[in-house]
Amino acid sequence: MTVTRLDAPRLRARAAELAGLLVDAVDDGASLGFLAPLDRTVAEHWWKDRAEGVAAGRLAVWAGQDGDRVVGTVGLAFPDKPNSRHRAELVKLMVHRDARGKGIGRTLLTVAEESAVAAGVTLLHLDTETDSPAEHLYRIAGWTRAGVIPDYAASPAGVLRPTTLYYKHVGAG
Repeated sequence: MTVTRLDAPRLRARAAELAGLLVDAVDDGASLGFLAPLDRTVAEHWWKDRAEGVAAGRLAVWAGQDGDRVVGTVGLAFPDKPNSRHRAELVKLMVHRDARGKGIGRTLLTVAEESAVAAGVTLLHLDTETDSPAEHLYRIAGWTRAGVIPDYAASPAGVLRPTTLYYKHVGAG
């Protein structure tokens, strides 16, 4: 697998493939902000809308590829407030269900963490559905559980679920 950081033009060009990945993850029950069934056209437009944030430096997106096929993605969202430039939010880590169990999620997480350090970030944070498979990945990668918020977001099936907040210190403080 290779991991490539997508600039705005590349993100737009790969939006259809990323949409397929997003639809697959939502169909499999991943809580990524969407309800099932997720229309592929809606997913593609969502990805294309992210290009503006990438171009402005507010968002970094990486695609994990097996050959020419996108099998995973991860992003870092950078705040625009002066008092929070030391941190970033890990967003939309997902791996296609037929590519799971091969270390792709861990590789994407490591790329995002190392890139955050290179950008001068010292604190990362994220939220994930409580008791989801993603929680295991974050725990073994050294992330610290900060707490749980009940009824935070609806699952793809529309059921309110709790979310767990995690953080990780990276780089020099």
